Amino acid sequence: MKKALIIYGSSTGNTEFAAETIEAGLSEQGYGATTLDVSHAGVDLLEKDYDLYLLGCSTWGDDEIELQEDFQPFFEEIAAPLTLKGKSFAVFGCGDSSYTYFCGAVDEIESRVQKLGAALVVPSLRIDGEPEEEEIRKWVQDVIHAA
Repeated sequence: MKKALIIYGSSTGNTEFAAETIEAGLSEQGYGATTLDVSHAGVDLLEKDYDLYLLGCSTWGDDEIELQEDFQPFFEEIAAPLTLKGKSFAVFGCGDSSYTYFCGAVDEIESRVQKLGAALVVPSLRIDGEPEEEEIRKWVQDVIHAA
């Protein structure tokens, strides 16, 4: 059985809903999926043996990119000497397209994990406003086919 790790940060519940929907979609396709709120996760989990890692974070701030409050310390620890070489990642997040940096947290996370050697298996999921289950499930299918 393939294993996936989903770590998310959510303030309003939207990114949590997305993470739970992703977990359900992966589980339905035979993945053993573990989902954790980032406040209960350490960056050392990215060194564990999973087939797929999914990171989810909402974006705050209009004048600059602000990661969701709980996700920020985790993000800061995603740095050398940590290596993600050979690991498969997918990134998702919620935002508001009326803001200058729509889903900017997603961009920051993508950049950080790629610098450490991770491979992004699909284009990231950027959710505008309220998450829609159908959109998330379609993205999960793309992730599964690419991973």
